[in-house]
Amino acid sequence: MIRFTLNGRTVEAQASPNTTLLDYLRQDLALTGTKEGCAEGDCGACTVAMLDTEGANGPVWRAINSCLTLLPMVHGRELVTVEGLADGEGLHPAQAAVVERLASQCGYCTPGVVMSLFEACYRGDLDDEAARDDQMCGNLCRCTGYRPIKEAVAAVGGCRPKDRFAARLAESGGWQAASWERQDERWAAPTEFGPLFDAVERGARVVCGATDLGLLVTQRGQRFADLVSVEGLPGFKDLRVEDDGTAHIGAAVPLTDLEAFASDALPVVARMLRFFGSRQIKHRATLGGNLCNASPIGDMAPVLLALDAEVVLRSRGGERLLPLSEFFLDYRKTALAPGEVLAAVRVPPLANGARTAAFKVSRRREMDISAVALGARVELVDGRVSAVRLGFGGMAATPARATLLEGALVGEPWTEAAVEAVLPLLAQQFSPLSDHRGSAWYRSTVAANLVRAFVEETAEATFRALPQRPLSTVVEPAGGAK
Repeated sequence: MIRFTLNGRTVEAQASPNTTLLDYLRQDLALTGTKEGCAEGDCGACTVAMLDTEGANGPVWRAINSCLTLLPMVHGRELVTVEGLADGEGLHPAQAAVVERLASQCGYCTPGVVMSLFEACYRGDLDDEAARDDQMCGNLCRCTGYRPIKEAVAAVGGCRPKDRFAARLAESGGWQAASWERQDERWAAPTEFGPLFDAVERGARVVCGATDLGLLVTQRGQRFADLVSVEGLPGFKDLRVEDDGTAHIGAAVPLTDLEAFASDALPVVARMLRFFGSRQIKHRATLGGNLCNASPIGDMAPVLLALDAEVVLRSRGGERLLPLSEFFLDYRKTALAPGEVLAAVRVPPLANGARTAAFKVSRRREMDISAVALGARVELVDGRVSAVRLGFGGMAATPARATLLEGALVGEPWTEAAVEAVLPLLAQQFSPLSDHRGSAWYRSTVAANLVRAFVEETAEATFRALPQRPLSTVVEPAGGAK
């Protein structure tokens, strides 16, 4: 039986493991305040909040997309929907802010907006407008206009009301093992490796946040007969810098936790994560899932290829280390052997003076899939290239390094002219496909331009952080008139 706490009461569910949390809320519990818009994690209408007691920095409320969350994933968790916020007749600050700023019109998106504002209330790092934009970028609104929504989050973000929800942040808890079968469908969420490998060896599909697998359920109608979650396994949420400077990232670390960690430890990784997806998605998406998905346009592989990352692969027989450059074998195919899972990613420390950058090109800034991505690193000795890594996404059937161009650059001066002379090697190595995100010509042209951008950006600086530029700006013409 799946058991969780919802709006302060215990719920016991006996539903298919392939049931989404959104469907269960609306159809089984008649909690229709949570809406379905896109059913693919883009619009935010389905947003609810979940208490995560295993966060890297302690317990936190996380706004998540209920449309992509499978019901067994909330076993042992505490959830809040829009129906559970008010205290009698008294509105929660998130609700009051929407009312007072007139931040609702048709109302369809409003419950999801309110739940993202709910998380914002309990954060302590929303001091600038860009961070507030990031908090809300996963909530689309067609008719109100975003100005009053922006005003609402500015009013309550970080207010930290001393209420029953804040009191829950003082609680501690651990992951609860779960096993559930219904109508020939199985779900397991072990806390020990023995049951994990039992499931993997019988052919169970490994899952964690389901931000990709959930789409197969909601968009393609797939049903999975056997699923096993790695979210509660020991060490899978470890996040640390070791004594030798190596960054160790557990496979089940949420990307929001990785982004906060990387802002100091791995700034180039944080730069790529900034526009990876919405906060709701990053609360559930993991680095292990992004890599094992093996998409040629996955955003994290290019930057990790540039950093010479390794993956830790674990089976019943033990662990092995594999360079990430050897992990991707073909389209959606990895080097995972039968019975193996990806347990962690290890990123070695950068050499002194190493210059890095990460670029993502997509049709819109937030919440979009890359057409082309580049992770890049160069090391210089006396102005000449001693080592260089250029990891591309969107240019081949797998994420891949531009090894021909890398080899030609070693020993050359790090100048625009020297790079331009060997840049045609990029077209010799990659023959990208044309699709709705970009033609082969477009991808090839963009890839070359990103290498040029890397040279220009690192001509003097070792790393350039993205500017904290908000989504909307006001440009004043000369004379100050608006």
